[in-house]
Amino acid sequence: MNTMLAGRLRLDTRTFAVEEVPIPVPGPGEVLVEVRAAGVCLSDIHLIDGSLSPFFPTDAVTKAGAVTLGHEVAGVVHTLGPDVKGDWTPGQRVVLQAGEACGDCGGCLRRMTCHRPITRGLDYDGGWAQYAIAREGTLLPIPDDLPFDQAAIIPDAVSTPYAAIVGTGAVRPAQSVGIWGAGGLGAHAVRLARMVGAAPILAIDPLPSARERALLFGADVALDPLAPDFAEAVREATAGRGLDVAFDFAGVGAARAQAASVLGPFGSLVLAGLTPEPVAIADSIGFCFNVNQVRGHYGSEPEHVEELVGLAAAGRIDLGPSVSAHVPLAEAAEAVARLEKKIGDPIRLVLTP
Repeated sequence: MNTMLAGRLRLDTRTFAVEEVPIPVPGPGEVLVEVRAAGVCLSDIHLIDGSLSPFFPTDAVTKAGAVTLGHEVAGVVHTLGPDVKGDWTPGQRVVLQAGEACGDCGGCLRRMTCHRPITRGLDYDGGWAQYAIAREGTLLPIPDDLPFDQAAIIPDAVSTPYAAIVGTGAVRPAQSVGIWGAGGLGAHAVRLARMVGAAPILAIDPLPSARERALLFGADVALDPLAPDFAEAVREATAGRGLDVAFDFAGVGAARAQAASVLGPFGSLVLAGLTPEPVAIADSIGFCFNVNQVRGHYGSEPEHVEELVGLAAAGRIDLGPSVSAHVPLAEAAEAVARLEKKIGDPIRLVLTP
């Protein structure tokens, strides 16, 4: 068999379809991975609807005018390309990092932070396919008792809120935290905020089912952002102080404005959800007087994924409840529609080739 199924997005027309394409051949330092599970993320929806575009598309994507979606991928090593230096073996269970350093910018050449990181399923072909190419440096072994579907969603669905909480937000024990959007990222943020000792944890979502789930996942309070007494409810939950750290995982301009309005002294707003909408600060004088901050956040680092694999393997976090349903790769378009329309209010739908 020389061909495979892949979920391809044409970048000019933003049309998505599962197509039959040639199985890629790994080049120097690359590994061909047989995909066993791939997560469906809201970022994939934004790519399809045109609100998100490749940041630094590779030459292959630019030439083809299309990209295979999917940045949350787990599977087994199938074939090693030439000059692979690691001790990888066919059949070895792995999870793929959601992106990688470009290798060509000034930061990479000086062995420092990459200035143009590229994202799997965005800037180069991802894992909504039966097989995927990965640089060996983006592979991470996973233990036999960590299911593929749970491993697949660690990069991004879990690692992005984890990095936002322990890194960008620098949440400390006993700090009050507000989480806007209790979906794919926010639901995990609730669990992770509780794991690092945040208190109280406020989950904010207009969907009653999402609020109920947030309480089950460890939120102390779940609020409807449209409620007329919302600001008062935040003040009451935080003993009048306001939030120490607010996280926008919804990627909604109104959510960001609301979050900024209920920050306490020295509180920070972390923008983890992606949206082209502007950030609005209604009371800029009060924002300055309270020495508040707005911090951008994007994705996670390789060490965050490795730490989370270790935490999942050690039983510190159970990702089983995060997998809302499995959908065959051939029906990827249906999975996209289900997530876009929030049918069943999924945390993560997982494609299975």
